Amino acid sequence: MPHPISRRRLLQGAGVSSLAFFAVHGSPLTAHAARTSLRAVYHMTPPTGWLCDPQRPVVTRGAYQLYYLHSTQNNGPGGWDHATTTDGVAFTHHGTVMPLQPDFPVWSGSAVVDTANTAGYGAGAVIALATQPTDGIRKYQEQYLYWSTDGGFTFTRRPDPVIVNTDGRTASTPAEIENAEWFRDPKIHWDTARGEWVCVIGRARYAAFYTSSNLIDWHLKRNFDYPNHALGGIECPDLFEMTANDGTRHWVLGASMDAYSIGLPMTYAYWMGTWNGDEFIAYDLTPQWLDWGWDWYAAVTWPAVDAPETKRLAIAWMNNWKYAARDVPTDATDGYNGQNSIVRELRLERQPGGWYSLLSSPVSTLSDYVSATTTLGDRTVDGSLVLPWNGRAYELELDISWDTATNVGVSVGRSADGTRHTNIGKYGAEIYVDRAPSDLTGYSLAPYTRAAAPIDASARSVHLRIFVDTQSVEVFVNAGHTVLSQQVHFTDGDTGISLYTDGGPASFTGITIRQLRSIG
Repeated sequence: MPHPISRRRLLQGAGVSSLAFFAVHGSPLTAHAARTSLRAVYHMTPPTGWLCDPQRPVVTRGAYQLYYLHSTQNNGPGGWDHATTTDGVAFTHHGTVMPLQPDFPVWSGSAVVDTANTAGYGAGAVIALATQPTDGIRKYQEQYLYWSTDGGFTFTRRPDPVIVNTDGRTASTPAEIENAEWFRDPKIHWDTARGEWVCVIGRARYAAFYTSSNLIDWHLKRNFDYPNHALGGIECPDLFEMTANDGTRHWVLGASMDAYSIGLPMTYAYWMGTWNGDEFIAYDLTPQWLDWGWDWYAAVTWPAVDAPETKRLAIAWMNNWKYAARDVPTDATDGYNGQNSIVRELRLERQPGGWYSLLSSPVSTLSDYVSATTTLGDRTVDGSLVLPWNGRAYELELDISWDTATNVGVSVGRSADGTRHTNIGKYGAEIYVDRAPSDLTGYSLAPYTRAAAPIDASARSVHLRIFVDTQSVEVFVNAGHTVLSQQVHFTDGDTGISLYTDGGPASFTGITIRQLRSIG
């Protein structure tokens, strides 16, 4: 059996080939579970098959055009599928726009609307750059141009790559080949100040920058290197400009990275800085992180139509390459694998120490999908307390305050007997989400169960917005400086909520549960 062409020869840190994973499946669900749908209620999922990296949306025909990697087999070769949304919550699927061809899958990239007709395909044409392996050879990962004149619903590909992998053409040693096999995920941005396009491409130890006047002829500029290579290689880079709350303008370079080996996330890292037409210069070479959970990878951001300079939207693949190449419960119940996160709104704010950070909040249009709201009275808890409410898809918002307690939090997805649940709490200098008690036989996520983000150890209060769906939990902390996103394999009976403390009492106030209806 030939080895499938995959972006990744090995799953990072796993030490086994993706082909080997095709032969390893979780234990089948029971007949009862197989009859119960586990499809996400208010998250974007594919109609069938495997969903992977989202591609940055563009706006045409009065809607956001979102593309995503899709395959008919888990972690298999595929192409770009297409969906549209007007509100960032409900998506309409339109099928494949860049299909798989023999030994020529389409991997991640980005699209832009060429309003000035710089590429010559017409004003308003949608131009996309996507990584593909020329001649089916991994070390020839190169960037191909696709164009669309109908708003991004159909595309035509130029026959030859517009950005050639020169490293791949000369690579012969193992180190050279390894470097050449990481040349992917082009992200394009229009540099208004200089009247040209800028493209950033992910590499194993740096980000490569190119510029072009026409999206076809590209010129290599200076690379962006970061001294701590333990952060991992750069995948799905992001590049944009944004105006902060104090009116200043900044460039942002983002990347999906695997910093697990040094106790940092495997999500979206970003650097604030400037672009001078030749190189990206970071204010600080230590990146910030947009999510601290296990499952917010390959994220893309794009300007909101109502405030394009000061607000961006973001969406990510809720998965992790430590365990992505496997069957999941929804394969058996609903015939699909993978979901995207909820869309979040990003704003750039100056912090008291003088640096700038991206703050996150759930997209406001989620409120349009609230089907019922329950407000519960304040509770003082010393130990644990089960709330009189059950549900599978909802937002839970509340405040927790305490004095002497050492551990405070909320359990969601609680089974009737209390043996299954996912804990969200504050302990010491950490805010955490622990899905270990929700682990499911045959689909275990261990040892990647407890994720934690830093928080002031002296804090004695916290505000939480917790979004629970049939297979996920996303937690927004305080003003949005911290978010933790995780897939969780809830079963159909995991519907309860409880509050808990250790080492003393805590007050749980403003408890509001918003049940969310299906977007399907």
